[in-house]
Amino acid sequence: MEIACTRSSHELFNVRKAYHDLYKKSLEEDVAHHTKGDYRKLLVPLVSAFRYQGEEVNMTLARSEAKILREKISDKQYSDEEVIRIVTTRSKAQLNATLNHYNTAFGNAINKDLKADPEDEFLKLLRAAIKCLTVPEKYFEKVLRQAINKLGTDEWALTRVVATRAEVDMVRIKEEYQRRNSVTLEKAIAGDTSGDYEKMLLALIGAGDV
Repeated sequence: MEIACTRSSHELFNVRKAYHDLYKKSLEEDVAHHTKGDYRKLLVPLVSAFRYQGEEVNMTLARSEAKILREKISDKQYSDEEVIRIVTTRSKAQLNATLNHYNTAFGNAINKDLKADPEDEFLKLLRAAIKCLTVPEKYFEKVLRQAINKLGTDEWALTRVVATRAEVDMVRIKEEYQRRNSVTLEKAIAGDTSGDYEKMLLALIGAGDV
């Protein structure tokens, strides 16, 4: 989900091509094989997507699809094909316009309405996908916060985010981290890691003296 929702259309296309070359089968095929039910309904089109990358939006469509989303969520039809279609096919700019209208028209951010059952694992995945598509810095801030704050650093998550976002949106992630935690990401990493691993992470996020 994270890779499908945070990479550009061309990057995701190249991921699918590399996967096919390496494993002699399609990424879509393997995702379908290893998932089922609502997870498969969401994940297969997510990894198959080739979204429009431009900034043009259709506000009439945004209003219409915000209404559709509201109706389906109110009826607890979270995995309805219309919900899946909107989330997995619309450009990020169009999706942002739709969700901004949803917030304005109905008084709640969509992810708040999708917390009706906090323990529902599919809803957690759907919320994470929406966050990745619309405000990736908030998604990655949460991954970093959980990686650093847990008992024993989650080095895989910490390294993954720093290495893959260093030249993409790390400035925004650092700003969001400081806003959310009242401490800089540099200080959080320095306080939770050491040695060459610490130096590597700090160099990747563009830290000066901490």
